[in-house]
Formats: sequence, C-alpha cells, structure tokens
Amino acid sequence: MRMRSTSRSVVRRGIIALIASTVVGLFITVPTASAHGTIVGPATRAYQCWQAWGSQHTNPAMQQQDPMCYQAFQANADTMWNWMSALRDGLRGNFQGATPNGQLCSNALSRNNALNTPGRWRTTSVGSSFQMHLYDQASHGADYFRVYVSKQGFDPTTQSLGWGNLDLVTTTGRFAPAKDIKFNVQTNGSYRGHHVVFTIWQASHLDQAYMWCSDVNFG
Repeated sequence: MRMRSTSRSVVRRGIIALIASTVVGLFITVPTASAHGTIVGPATRAYQCWQAWGSQHTNPAMQQQDPMCYQAFQANADTMWNWMSALRDGLRGNFQGATPNGQLCSNALSRNNALNTPGRWRTTSVGSSFQMHLYDQASHGADYFRVYVSKQGFDPTTQSLGWGNLDLVTTTGRFAPAKDIKFNVQTNGSYRGHHVVFTIWQASHLDQAYMWCSDVNFG
C-alpha cells in the first residue's frame, strides 16, 4: 500500500511540475501588457519624470527642484514607472469624444490624472521645426500620428489643456513596426515660450490610442 501511495505521489508531483513549467514558458514567450512606448523627444511628462527621478525617486530634492514630477509621484508612483503604457483600446478614432477637456495629458486614465495638473513642468527647447521621436519597446508601428501645439496665449502653468486650446500641426501616414520612429514637425513659426505639444499615436497592431503631453519652449 505504501509503494502505491508513493507512486501516486510521484506522479502527482510530476504533473504539477509539468503544469508549472508550461505556465512559466507562457510568461516568458508572451510580451507583457506594459511593453509599449512613448514620445521620448520632446519628452512626455511621465517620461521626463522617470528619466530625471526614476533612479532617485526617494531624493527629497525632487519636491523643490521638480515640483510637478513630485506631485505626480505622490499622487500615484505608477504614473512614473509605467510611462510606456498610457493607452486605451477601441476608440475608433473618436479621440475628442472619448477624452474630456482637462484630461488630455493623462489620456483620460484616472491613474495618470496628475499629468493634467497645470504648472511649471520642465520643458524641452525647440525651434519652429523639430523632430518627434517615439520609442516603442514592442515595435507596433503606427497607422498615423497627430501632433498638436497649444495656441499662443494658452498658459500651461495655470490652465488645464482642452481640445479648443490646440492647433493641429502634423498628421502623418503609416509607419512600419520599429522600436524607434522619428518624423519632423514644421510649425508656422508663430509660437513663443512655454507650449504643450500634444501627440496622438494610433498603433497599428490593434485599435490602441496613446495620447501624451510634452512641454516645450519655443525660442
């Protein structure tokens, strides 16, 4: 009886081990849901925060030196850590209808709501013509990008961004899958000072829309 019990126990352990190895294999071969991307140039708000403070997020200097990133990190640290996954599914191109005014910078994701807060976000200096750079960990490609610039007179330090505050400056065509996608944006040269560059990335692999705000300073 003991031998039969021992044999059954060995068989059960073998089955459990096989199931466990299969599950582990699935996790290794299937990309994680967070493996996406963002605009790294000019850096989006979340990426800029991660780039500046990701390795020193406990540094008390963040509160004084970068108060906008500090408030975002205090509201939800995931905003900084998941800079690559600000996506929504199934919008079917209805970006404006599905994204209320004041929620553009967070892509209407409640966990990223701190990105909508007006204030002195760090800026990237650009000219009337500048390059956009998407870094995409999963190489999804793009059906298109739409790039907007906040209107002259809009103040990102005191006003929440709405659709009526934006000028559409560029709509691209398709891009093949790649980790790095770059394209140029040409404005009419009328922008000066601190502006928000608002970008929509319609990914190619699924109906996934990404929206971000990048703070720039036009010289």
